[in-house]
Amino acid sequence: MAAKPESYENIVQTASRLFFHQGYHATGLNQILAESGSPKGSLYYYFPQGKEELALECIKRGNEFIKQKLKQTLNGNENPVLAIQNFIRHTAEEADRLGFDSFMPISFWAAAETSCISESLRHACVNTFTDWQHIYMERLQESGLDEEKAHSLAVLIISMLEGALILAVTQQSSAPIYNIVDYIPQLVKSF
Repeated sequence: MAAKPESYENIVQTASRLFFHQGYHATGLNQILAESGSPKGSLYYYFPQGKEELALECIKRGNEFIKQKLKQTLNGNENPVLAIQNFIRHTAEEADRLGFDSFMPISFWAAAETSCISESLRHACVNTFTDWQHIYMERLQESGLDEEKAHSLAVLIISMLEGALILAVTQQSSAPIYNIVDYIPQLVKSF
């Protein structure tokens, strides 16, 4: 697949950052263009449907990024408990390294803000969380859990992590994320 032009990348990266920091509603296309340094024609060339289409691409990009990291980390350790702990720990470390101004969990702007205003954005968020659930489920099933228990545990882990991410960004502290790491062994053992 050919690389996307620089203006496309600048638009998507700028929009992702602005959607996170300001929210979907408070972010205008003119601001995205100005901060990305892209000409107006570029935005409408790449995203003829406007802001919603751009937001869908931002969600897709965020999903692909997390899926890649999740698969890489979960497959990097034979022990599923340690693998899950490593992913969550890496997430906390990334929050610390980037600072909370650059750390952008998808749940903040995408799922929470847009799911009640746009069916296509809501579906993109549903698909994102479902993709992550399947990755956890596969790893948990490989370790011996049946499908039903693996599904329940995957949903629980994602729910805990997304809640911890909201607390972490709000408190400007990775402590809520690290807190989950300590409870994963007990949680997996209870299933």
